[in-house]
Amino acid sequence: MVVDCKAVGFVGLGVMGEPMCRNLALKCGQTVYGFDRQAAPLQRLAEHGVIAASSLAELAERCHTIFLSLPSGEHVSAVCEGPDGLLAVMDPGQTLVDTSTSPVDLTRRLAAAFAERGVRYADAPIARTRQAAEEGTLAITVGSDDETFAVIRPLLVCCGTDITHCGPVGSGQVVKLLNNMVVIETVTAFSEAAAIAERSGVSRELLFDAFTKGSADSFALRNHGLKSVLPQVFPERAFSTTYARKDMSYALALAADAGIEAGGAGNSNTLLERAIEAGDGDLYWPVISRIIAGEKG
Repeated sequence: MVVDCKAVGFVGLGVMGEPMCRNLALKCGQTVYGFDRQAAPLQRLAEHGVIAASSLAELAERCHTIFLSLPSGEHVSAVCEGPDGLLAVMDPGQTLVDTSTSPVDLTRRLAAAFAERGVRYADAPIARTRQAAEEGTLAITVGSDDETFAVIRPLLVCCGTDITHCGPVGSGQVVKLLNNMVVIETVTAFSEAAAIAERSGVSRELLFDAFTKGSADSFALRNHGLKSVLPQVFPERAFSTTYARKDMSYALALAADAGIEAGGAGNSNTLLERAIEAGDGDLYWPVISRIIAGEKG
């Protein structure tokens, strides 16, 4: 196989993957190939020079580094381990970077399998919003050896402004999962406080404004609290309740493996489950505030 040393591949052109792929095409100075089941994002990306690949095998043939941005660990496993998956077609010297949020055990298993083929593997899950993906200001936590990190960092900076090398493979997923766990628990607390305040005669507007001036202030308050919980705005095509529930299940599995009883995370997980059961699985996940307020479920 002859791999174009000037080409990068990208699998999964959804809400986050499409803008990440576009930023790579605009900034990395290399040819970028994209692969997705949907034609629409490939058509949009073509305007920025992204070439549509017909298969995973074509990506492996043409690209030295391939990025994944997929909805779940199940999708990552299918793309890597399925029939004609990347594990069967990538060759020694190539690099695979998973920017999805995936289970830690799957990440480490895949890394070991690719290492047997001489393929470098890194987990580099992304954090922040779609707007951050559009602007190239994502936070990225990376799990890899030092050599692999040095190889992929120039590409990661095309998509993010805060790149943290967390340690060996799997470490990036650990940090990302715990970040999401803490944010979801924090928004749970804000939602509980808002419901309690309103039933006690204090508006949620006044409450959250006071929070911004005190020790309860935080990124979660200013972004999830003020922009979603306060106005009760829960759009689709944001980070959905179903996806948040998926990430929380991975975090709880990690806690169980560590022998930690994560009660707060378990409570938030139950709220996410109830919101999904109430029909809000496709809505932005702070919709759990409706469950807490007793409006649904």
